[in-house]
Formats: sequence, structure tokens, C-alpha cells
Amino acid sequence: MIVESPTKARTLERMLGPGFKVEASYGHIRDLPKSKLGIDLVTFAPEYVVPDDSEKHARLLRKEAKTAPRIWLATDLDREGEAIAWHLADVIGGAKSKLRRVTFHEITPAAIADSFKHPRDIDQDLVNAQQARRVVDRLVGYTMSPLLWKKIRYGLSAGRVQSVALRLIVDREREIQAFKAEEYWSIDALLANHAGESFTAEVIQHKGHKLHINTGEAADKHRAALADAKYVVKSLEKHESSRNAAPPFTTSTLQQDASRKLGFSVKRTMVLAQQLYEGVSLGEMPIGLITYMRTDSLHVAESALHQAKDVITKQFGAQYALEKPRHYKTRSKGAQEAHEAIRPTDLSRTPTYVKKFLKPDQLKLYTLIWQRTLASQMAPARFENTRLDVDAGPYVLRANGRRVTFDGFIRVYAEGTDEPEKEIAPLPEVTAGEDLKLLGLDAAQHFTQPPPRYTEASLVKTLEEHGIGRPSTYAPTISTLTGRKYVRKEGRALVPEDVGFVVTDFLKEHFPDIVDNGFTARMELDLDRIAGGETEWVPVVRDFFTPFIKLVEEKTKSVKKSDITEEKTDRICPKCGRPVIIKLGRFGRFYSCTGFKRTKKGEPQPPGACDYSEPLEGQTEPQLEIIEGEMCPDCGKPLARRRGR
Repeated sequence: MIVESPTKARTLERMLGPGFKVEASYGHIRDLPKSKLGIDLVTFAPEYVVPDDSEKHARLLRKEAKTAPRIWLATDLDREGEAIAWHLADVIGGAKSKLRRVTFHEITPAAIADSFKHPRDIDQDLVNAQQARRVVDRLVGYTMSPLLWKKIRYGLSAGRVQSVALRLIVDREREIQAFKAEEYWSIDALLANHAGESFTAEVIQHKGHKLHINTGEAADKHRAALADAKYVVKSLEKHESSRNAAPPFTTSTLQQDASRKLGFSVKRTMVLAQQLYEGVSLGEMPIGLITYMRTDSLHVAESALHQAKDVITKQFGAQYALEKPRHYKTRSKGAQEAHEAIRPTDLSRTPTYVKKFLKPDQLKLYTLIWQRTLASQMAPARFENTRLDVDAGPYVLRANGRRVTFDGFIRVYAEGTDEPEKEIAPLPEVTAGEDLKLLGLDAAQHFTQPPPRYTEASLVKTLEEHGIGRPSTYAPTISTLTGRKYVRKEGRALVPEDVGFVVTDFLKEHFPDIVDNGFTARMELDLDRIAGGETEWVPVVRDFFTPFIKLVEEKTKSVKKSDITEEKTDRICPKCGRPVIIKLGRFGRFYSCTGFKRTKKGEPQPPGACDYSEPLEGQTEPQLEIIEGEMCPDCGKPLARRRGR
């Protein structure tokens, strides 16, 4: 049996016993060459090679395959896994009759045994979808990167998904920069009923109109009038409501909730999820604790649904369980219903039970998945909601209250959000017409807020909503944006660097399709159609590349570097009187005299040149990362880590 990773191989070999030899391909055994394009630009046929670091694995697999009576290709059940299986079959060679493809959603004895009952051939449509994506991404990267190096700066890249994600972050930052905060005020009254129980009500109306307070002076006038008013309960309304649990996790919702609730990066979440999927030793042998972690399906196996009901009934009581299992409809564009949502392989393995076998972060993520899965099959939470209006002369105040009448699924799990709702407390008992006592008035100043910056969680959510990318692409996309220094993280917020602005503006002006949500989403749908056998892959690639390469050739000739990386200002050089421009440097944008001439390090400016430059307002050179305990052998000062070309 051949799988991708050595961890997965070890888990399966112990599970299958002495009759099987399980080897790892260590990811893609074959790929496009690193040193050249590797694609025929007429037929779009890819030229695949076995990289040097994969050759030893290929030799071992060929050797083992020669003597094996049967070869099971058990790579992952998505397009990448199918493509790896296809490449393995070709690299191994030999009799095709010995090769069989098996897939499973989870690494458990039952799932593996079931997969052997349903072997199949390699799905060429899935392989072709992966080939199309790989070829398009290589064509974009190999043609756009040299253009970016030539016109902006060496080391930059563009890509189908990464460029759209960067544009989203840059556009949001520009919204924030353009936002003008407006002042407003609110007035709250602390009131008490006849029993002395207090609650807070907000002033919402004055003389029959919604109250708008824009200045402190106006707030003081209203506050003075309210201080002398008589407070009487005007009306009291109560109604019941309920809330259903969120569905079980997909890749994107797991990444979002792990970011919000656990503070994990998208990349960290996927590393931990892969560890839980590939197998953790629970004493006797390793076993997969969760189902496959790259999925956009909400489907859950019937056996797992029935087990969920048993666990819920046993742990919390029959009133918390549903009479019939709840089935969720997958809404994600292009989702594959044959896949499953992310869930524990055995819900009876509670977080308490597995705690002693897992590392702290593994346990946190497993607990999140266990809770979410269980909650998705629990009864709704029920609430009693109260709306209380109070008359105070010409003013009307309002208080809202909520009381949990049955906690339902929230006994186990509450979904995280980027902007948590303000908690609504229960209100004390009052009756219509009851006089209330004023205990205090509070006038508070506020300012309207700009839209929030994207976090990893909210960016993944937006990409998924627009149909951009697939479960396997979210983590690499964010890693590329931060790795290329297009974006930095401030806390959890993603903030574009100057080079991110410049690249986005260049692409928006000259290659609008590359950063267009709709265009990128349509390409994803084309890939889905290829995977479903509805269309051939070469025409999809040709339709994309033919106009694209013409545009690249045209822009290579017509666009000047100075048009992209330089910006005119109305400033005059304080040293020589020539105009000052804004340039893009290694550490961001800076003011530079037009008389500045670039020289090699240590060389003086030539005669007539000017060396004036200064950072933009708010711009500073990045702080050096001091290497603790390492000293310069020449001068004895601490060494720092610098990032060069």
C-alpha cells in the first residue's frame, strides 16, 4: 500500500498487520520541473519529472512493487490525492492489473476494511482537474513573476487565488484609510423596580423621533432634562425564540473557529488536523481520531449520527437529543457530497479520555471538533426575550432582556465570531404602568468605526463565500501572502505592506481578471466541471491562456517601471531644490530627490546627483531580529538576522 506521508504509513501498517507493507511517497512523487516552465504552449502537455529529493523514494517503491502481488494506492480522496495516485502508477510501472485505488474518510480498521470491498480505478477526471489547476497556476506564475520582477521588484509573485486575496486585504485597508469617523453620543439610565432590582435602559426617542446626539453639549442638555423626568413602564413585550446549532465543521469553518476561539493560524490548524487524521497512538496502536480534514461537505455518516444521539443521551439526557438525525445541506460552491464533514471517528472518545494521549494544542483542536460535532445533533437552545419601553416625559427608553429557558446545544458549544455579540442579561420583573426609580444617568461619547481589517478567519470566510479557492488552498494562500511580505500580521489582523499596495494596483490596472472575484470563481467552477467529467481540461487552459499571454507580452513592452514604483509629490528637495518623488524600496515607500542616482553599496553619489531621502510619515525601517547569545567575531556586538535576496 502506498500513501503520502510516513505518519499515515506507520498508522496503516500497524492496523493492517504482517500481510501488508505500507510505504510513503512523501507527497508528490512527480511534478513540473523547478528550473523551467515544463509545459508545451501549443498542446499544454505538462512535462513531469521526478525531483532529485524524490528519486530515492521512487526507487524504493519500484523495488517493493516488483514483488508485491497487489499494489493499493491509498492516497487522499481529493484531487491532489488522485493525482498523486496517478503519478505513482506511472512512476512504478509494471502490470496495471496489480494496481487498485482505495480511499477512506478516516483511518480506522472499519473504514480500511470497507475500502478494500470497494476498490476502483484511478479517476482520470479528478486527475485532469488537478492537472488543469497545476498548469494554469504554473503558466500564471512563470509569466507574471518575471514581469513583476522587471517592473516592480525581484522576488515577487502573482497567482490566481493569492492575488485576489491580496486585493481583498488592500481594498479593505483603503476603505479604512478613507473612513471619516463621526461623533455620536448615547445616554443610558440606571433604573430600579419596586423591589429595588436594577437594570439599564437606553434613550431611543425624543418627542416621537429617533434621538440623534452629535455633540457633548447636546448630550448634557438631554441629560439635564432626563434627570428631572418621571420614569414609568410604558410597555412590556415577551416572546419565545430558539437557535439551532451550527453545522459540523468543513475545512474553512474549522479554520475560522480555531482562529477565533483558540488563536491558531490557518496553517497551524491544518498541521494539527493532519496529525489527528493520520493517527495518534492511544496505547496499543495509532488510530485516526478525526475524518479527512480537507473537505467542503457537511455530510455525516449515518453511523456517526446514531452514535452522536447515544452519546448525547448518555451524557446530558434524552431531552438534549433530537428525535431524528439532523442533516445539513452543503451550500459551498463545488462541494463534494461524497466527502464527509470533519468529525471525530468515534464520539465515545471524549476529550477527557484522549487527553493523556495528545499534546496540548492537539487536544484543543480535537475538543473543538468533538464539541461542534456533538452540538450539531443536539436540541435547539430556547430563550425568553423581553422588550421593555419606559416613558420619561418626552423621552422613550428601551431595555432588552433575554433568559435561557433551555440551554440545548450551547451546553456543549457556542460558535465563535469576529465581533462577539453584547451579552443580553435577563430583566427584573416589572408591570406596565409601574413607576421606576432613577439611580443614575450616563452619557457616553462614541465614534463610528471603520470596517475591520481582515483576520485569517474572516479572509477564509470571504474567499469561500465568493467561491474562490478550495479547502486545500486557504492555508497556502495566506502563507504565501505573509511569506512574500505582501502582508504582515498585527495581532490577528492582516495588514498590507507597501509592496502589497503596489502589486495590487498594478494588477488591477493592467491584469484586472487576475484580481477579479468573479473570474477566479468561474475558473474554480471550470475545474469542478472537469472533475465531474463535464468538459475537457485542455480547452479550459487554452481559453484562459491565449488572451492572457498576449496581455503579458503587451504590458511587458508598454509599462514603465517608474509608472508603477514612483509617485509625484508637490514637495521640493531641501538640499538641491529639485522635485521630490515617492519611491518603493526594500522596506517600503520613501521620499527621494529626483536627482538621486542608485549606486553600489559604499559608492558615493556621482557629481551633480543628490542623496536626499527620508521615510514617509509613519514609516520606519523594520526592527532587526537580534539572535540571542550570538556575537560578531569581529567587533563583539550582537548578531541580527536580516532577510536578503
